[in-house]
Amino acid sequence: MDSITAKTTRLLELLGHDEAPLGVHYSDIKPEDGFGPQPGEIFSRERESSGQIDWGKAFGNFSCIVRNIWLARRKRKAAWLSHEECGCMGGGFYAGLYNPYLEMNIHYVSTGVPGTPIEGEHFLPSPESMRAFMEDITPPAATGKYCIIKPLEQFEADESPLVITFFARPEVLNGLHALACFATGNHLAVVSPFSAACGAIIAWPLVYRQRGEERAVLGGFDITARKFMKPDELTFSVPLPMYARMLEAMENSALTRHTWKDVSKRVRKSRSAWNEGQESDLS
Repeated sequence: MDSITAKTTRLLELLGHDEAPLGVHYSDIKPEDGFGPQPGEIFSRERESSGQIDWGKAFGNFSCIVRNIWLARRKRKAAWLSHEECGCMGGGFYAGLYNPYLEMNIHYVSTGVPGTPIEGEHFLPSPESMRAFMEDITPPAATGKYCIIKPLEQFEADESPLVITFFARPEVLNGLHALACFATGNHLAVVSPFSAACGAIIAWPLVYRQRGEERAVLGGFDITARKFMKPDELTFSVPLPMYARMLEAMENSALTRHTWKDVSKRVRKSRSAWNEGQESDLS
């Protein structure tokens, strides 16, 4: 990890970006200091089918992983969730902590739950379209009890992130997008499928890797999670092997050529416009 961390410092320098990325990994050890949900409802298709889930309690104790990531970014600590401490039926599924998905999620994200006052989020036009999405985004099963998202520099020598995630505005994303295409030689190296914000950070990058496709995922378009991100900010998430290729290619990429100089000026202009100095202000 030392090499990845050192090269990431160089990449941040080239990008003119002031916030180091986060890494996603699994562990059976709960972070000692970080942000996660309280124990609550345990989501599973079996418990749902038998009527064991108390949905009033589940919605009342809702805890968004992107909110906890927001806190982790501010404090440079870990965000985490587990099956028993999940906080959100969607987040637990996208983190690979349980499968199959819940029927409640199918209706809640689309047109509402029949026979109830829950009108739904109307993010997709029908339960059928939502079901097709959930089948497509089903991630690999978690390889540890806890899904942990923490600053890349906090990974120990014997730990490796599965996914690296940047939070950035368009000018910095411009550089990451260009580098991803250059490193892979693939004009389709960056994709932006429909997703919850946490699905774009965790599930989609792992799904593409499982399929043998090198893809970085542009996310953060989840309407409900925008309040846990800076204005104009999106996420850029990439599986570790592809990220390593990006780091190896960066010195020969456009980021070190005259073509990037004009954009790098706009990076500084953007930071100035948002009154952000050398230290990132996430308040």
